[in-house]
Amino acid sequence: MAKPLRIGMIGYGFMGRAHSNGYNRVKDFFDLEYQPVLQAVAARDAEKAQAFADRWGYQRVETDWRKLVAADDIDAVDICTPNNLHADIAIEAAKHGKAILCEKPLSMDTAEGEKMCAAVEAAGCQTRSGITTGGFLRSLLPSN
Repeated sequence: MAKPLRIGMIGYGFMGRAHSNGYNRVKDFFDLEYQPVLQAVAARDAEKAQAFADRWGYQRVETDWRKLVAADDIDAVDICTPNNLHADIAIEAAKHGKAILCEKPLSMDTAEGEKMCAAVEAAGCQTRSGITTGGFLRSLLPSN
């Protein structure tokens, strides 16, 4: 039986929908060691975030991404926000030891990307940027 991988999605726009669809459908295409669990979605607008959560099957809504990133019941943070928000979220997620999936482009410029990479390397987190959900889940966590 697949182990749960509790996903915290930040953002609910097009890429949030695309990634959520991927998490819901990945089991139809791949036999994986990990099964995504849509644990929480974070967005500023609680009403819209709740509608998104209801449609895609997320268990709860946060209106502050920092709470989602710090939550003990989140294993992986999926960043599907506007590009200028990627760095702050990824760096904070790394501080909390979360696996990180960041939609592309990773950062606004090279310097910002280097800060993100340094935070991830310091924390020893698993990361992926702009790849398929199946590939993310297959390669995210080491086999135990």
